[in-house]
Amino acid sequence: VAVLNKVMDILRDTPGIAHFAGIAGLNVVTFSSKSNSGTIFTQLKPWNERRKKSLHLTGIIADLNRRFAALSEARVFVIAPPAIPGLGSTGGFSFVLQQRESNDDIKSFQNIVMNFMIEANKRPEISNAFTFFTANTPGYRISVDREKCKKLGVSLEEVFNTLQTFMGSFYINDFTLYGRTFRVMAQADTVYRDNINAIDKYYVRNGRGEMLPMSNFVSYRIIENAPLISHFNMYRSTEFDGEAAKGYSSGQAIQALRETAAKVLPAGYGYEFTGLSREEIQAGSKSKIIFSISVLFVFLFLTALYESWSVPFSVLLAVPLGAFGAILTLTFVPKLSDNVYAQIGLVTLIGLAAKNSILIVEFAKRRVDNGIELRKATLEAIRLRLRPILMTSLAFIFGISPLIFAKGAGAVARQTIGYTVFGGMLAATFIGIFMVPVLFVVITRLAYGKVKLEELEKSNLTEESEV
Repeated sequence: VAVLNKVMDILRDTPGIAHFAGIAGLNVVTFSSKSNSGTIFTQLKPWNERRKKSLHLTGIIADLNRRFAALSEARVFVIAPPAIPGLGSTGGFSFVLQQRESNDDIKSFQNIVMNFMIEANKRPEISNAFTFFTANTPGYRISVDREKCKKLGVSLEEVFNTLQTFMGSFYINDFTLYGRTFRVMAQADTVYRDNINAIDKYYVRNGRGEMLPMSNFVSYRIIENAPLISHFNMYRSTEFDGEAAKGYSSGQAIQALRETAAKVLPAGYGYEFTGLSREEIQAGSKSKIIFSISVLFVFLFLTALYESWSVPFSVLLAVPLGAFGAILTLTFVPKLSDNVYAQIGLVTLIGLAAKNSILIVEFAKRRVDNGIELRKATLEAIRLRLRPILMTSLAFIFGISPLIFAKGAGAVARQTIGYTVFGGMLAATFIGIFMVPVLFVVITRLAYGKVKLEELEKSNLTEESEV
């Protein structure tokens, strides 16, 4: 109670916190009920009242972690909720260490868990990896002398039922009263089950109907054990939670965990990712497929537009320029990372980068098909299409500036999309206007061939002479 009061006092004095409510005995991360656990849910004040950076979520969490570290009576963790409700219990990564093919006891399992946590926290990509697993929680081991029970005529079933009923609870039945259904539970009163010594006051009936004190055949002693042993996919396991360190992406943190597991975990142990980390890993492989399909569809549309399988390559080869600009921008803006919002921006760049190239290639191809010499047609297309390219590109770049300078809740997501498209469009525009004409000349020369180009030029000269 004293620790709980200290925690609440700290929360009450922390700027940016509006309300908080606690649940005693519940660990919300593992959803286990333990007498030495508790969870406090905190609600922050509205965003317009938390303009300062120190009052943002990350600032409040850092401040609370610093102040809670001074509490020696308990371990207190401040955990952000998951970005998508329902996918995991916490924000950041969720790593599950599993004992798969090992016969280690619970103490050896704890040593491996602690060793992994120490090594994981040494990695610069990981910030505060932690687990709630412990095998050092005090407890009682109750032993029943079966031989003595047999001699006294006491049924083992009666002994265990008595212990369950008095120390825990026992379901009797339900009854309906006033239109409501009530459950009947048998249980000793609080004062008779708040101490292990209360077992000495319990009695059990033997086969002859005599009431015998349970202290005659039940003993107990203090031990250290795990209050909760979790299983994931049937294996004994424990979950590690944490976040990527500042300046590192969640993907880098996941890779660091994999490398640490390969280095530290002995034979017979394995791992899996859950929650948002699992979804991120699965989506990471799908993003390449989505990007490839997007490029394929653009290629097929351009093929139908130009009625050629080769000319679209001069348009699509400008897409890597946009991707290069986007990745370069994300690299030089350290607060951003290559996440799903950046991937959305990259897919958008496929069409935006192709648009600039189409303005040049379509105009140049028409002139080449009309018999104008290849380089002359390309230069004329550049001269005529340069102004529309610059106007539309700059208009779009200025149009996404609100995303770049976004503030408030969810600003990082909007900034990631904005910076990705901004850098990609700059590269696709100011580098593409030099690269696309060169690519068009090279690809057209290879696709048409020298003979066909000469025939087109001759036909154009013949038409001009006839006119």
